Formats: sequence, structure tokens, C-alpha cells
Amino acid sequence: MTPTMTTTPPEDEAGLRGASRRKGSFVQSMRAVAWSFFGIRKGSEHDRDMQQLNPVHVIIAGILGALLFIAVLIFVVRAVTSGAS
Repeated sequence: MTPTMTTTPPEDEAGLRGASRRKGSFVQSMRAVAWSFFGIRKGSEHDRDMQQLNPVHVIIAGILGALLFIAVLIFVVRAVTSGAS
């Protein structure tokens, strides 16, 4: 019996380390996250983003988007309740 050799993908393609080396810009990540918040993304654009965007940028953009969303909600609630008194 001959021994079987397992091949591993090159380091630049393997796991999070390889994905974090993608060339997608932070602005592209923010745009993708913003459209995702609205829920109006095309499947082809999603597939393209999955290949290009840096997952670390996407996580940071998602956190910033959530914080911005919360801040806007707080502002709207305060504006509405201050006018009611």
C-alpha cells in the first residue's frame, strides 16, 4: 500500500488568516454592511463580497453600524419624548 499524501491549501487561502489578507477596502465593507442592514442585497453581489471583503473589516463595520443604529434610535426617542412633555 502506498501512503496517501494530504495536501493543505496555501497559507494565504487557509482560514481566517488568509481571508484577512483580502484586498477589499473598509469602505466596501461598510457599504456591504449598510445594504445588509436594509436587507436589499443581490445574491451575485453577496457572492462577490464573500470573495473580496476582509472578514475583520466586515465585523468592525457591523459593530459600527449597530452602534450607529442604536444612537439614531436613542436620538429619535429623545426627540419624540421631549416634544410630548
